[in-house]
Formats: sequence, structure tokens, C-alpha cells
Amino acid sequence: MTNTLRGMLVEAMIDAALPAGWTWCSADYESFDFISQDGVRLEVKQSAARQSWALEGSSPSKCSFDIAPRTGRWDGPVWIPGIGRNADLYVFAHHPVADLSADHREPVQWRFYVVSTHALPATKRISLSKLQAMLAPVVYADLAAQVEAVRCAVLSERSAALADN
Repeated sequence: MTNTLRGMLVEAMIDAALPAGWTWCSADYESFDFISQDGVRLEVKQSAARQSWALEGSSPSKCSFDIAPRTGRWDGPVWIPGIGRNADLYVFAHHPVADLSADHREPVQWRFYVVSTHALPATKRISLSKLQAMLAPVVYADLAAQVEAVRCAVLSERSAALADN
């Protein structure tokens, strides 16, 4: 499966896993992939050990994810300038199967790392090994609960920041 198709597939998997109250909104000019009814923005990043172009016996692909701050974001047709990350939380999806049994369409073959944007390092990329050092992966069956836990933490951070002002 190509990288482009795999990205859409992973978003569809995550959409199916999320509880009510989340909207899949990724499109040509959206700055994030999902938004909760209380305004928490979620971005999905994905990578796989086996690539569509890999030859049999090839080494697994080294996985890393783009987390670079952006210069702004789109809100519909309006560009809003401002340096930073455009999501409040990230779901990093990794498909670790590198042999011929790899089937990117199978949610049970994926591992997910769910993290608040504020917990990410101030770098442009993050490696899979760095994520693994920071977080335990969750399986597809536990993805919704982990996203909800991080969403609640993001909302608590917002409330605390408002109280401090």
C-alpha cells in the first residue's frame, strides 16, 4: 500500500475507533485531522516498517514522524498566521510488521502512541524509538480510551491556563 493511501486508511481506522463527539475533518486545506466537540484538535501521523516499494528481504524502514511547528493554519478559507503546532494531541500510528504477513488494512497489526502536543520535544521530527522511550503503545482496541484520556488532560491544561490568567 502506498504512503498516500496508507495515510487515508489510518485516518479511517481512527475515525471508526473514536467515540461520538469527534469529527473527521482532514481535507485539502485543513490543518489537523479530527476535532472534538469541545474543540480539541487531533493530528494523525503514520509510518510502517514495510513499504510498498520494498523488495523481499529488505530491512524494515526506519520510522520517524514530522512534528515541525508550522507558520500558521487554515481556518476554512482564512489563513491564520502563528508559529506552532496545529493540533492539541497527536496519534502516531506505527505498523511494525515487516514480513509478507504485513497487511496495513488490519487494525490489529498497528500500534498507536497518543500524546499531548505539549509533551513533544521542540524538534522537527521524532523517531519511533524516541516515542517508544516516552510512551507505551496501545493496540487498536484501546485507542479510543487513550485518546479520551489525553483529550481530558488537554482540557485540564486549558482550564488551568485560563485560571492563571
